[in-house]
Amino acid sequence: MAHIIVVGNEKGGAGKSTVSMHLATALARMGHRVGTLDLDLRQRSLGRYTENRAEFIRKSGMQLPTPAYHDLPEMDPATVPPGENIYDRRLSAAIETMEADSDFILIDCPGSHTRLSQVAHSLADTLITPLNDSFVDFDLLARIDSQGEKILGPSVYSEMVWNARQLRAQAGLKPIDWVVVRNRVGSQRMVNKEKMERAVDLLSQRIGFRVAPGFSERVIFRELFPRGLTLLDLKDIGVKQLNMSNIAARQELRDLMKALNLKGVEVTI
Repeated sequence: MAHIIVVGNEKGGAGKSTVSMHLATALARMGHRVGTLDLDLRQRSLGRYTENRAEFIRKSGMQLPTPAYHDLPEMDPATVPPGENIYDRRLSAAIETMEADSDFILIDCPGSHTRLSQVAHSLADTLITPLNDSFVDFDLLARIDSQGEKILGPSVYSEMVWNARQLRAQAGLKPIDWVVVRNRVGSQRMVNKEKMERAVDLLSQRIGFRVAPGFSERVIFRELFPRGLTLLDLKDIGVKQLNMSNIAARQELRDLMKALNLKGVEVTI
């Protein structure tokens, strides 16, 4: 069976689609068969990213390793049994189609709570939650005191992940490997950064997730999107000498891939 990676966070702007596209492309470059699915049916950031990539490849004539993108299949409501949710059926049908040709299935979830996102989390073998280095984002995981030092209790997103874990346990499936990825971490030692680091580490022990390094804020990510490219494509498109920022960004991607520790994946990018 394909290993299912879900990228989820109930807040927009955390870098989910950037993480999704770079992970999926990295896996494809390492020779794995990768299928992708975007559950944000309105904004479709990952879908647009892959469409941009397909257009760039068509126009340039280049052959770039690319994950396969799938849309949720349309379904006649009349064919759905009474009491069954049509979105559940559409998601199950998509996964079933993708599994035959995929070693990994990567699902990018919307930045809000939806039925599709909730079900996708329960399917995750690996759950990746990008988190901006801010207590505004941290509030989705846990409520914290005014000093930013004492955790008062889990918040809405953590509770959803807990419910997904319970569903998997009831179905006899292996536990979710939950990885929180800290994005946009400042380079300087600041009080807020240190408080965030302590809070995330404390919460990881309390509710059971691993912490992995993410991506710094870089202009390159915004520049690559319109062409559907990733950091790993730069040399292929003729960039002969990477600048220091691009080199550092590639290393961040390597570090993230290693931290995920996906079965059967030797990080060679």
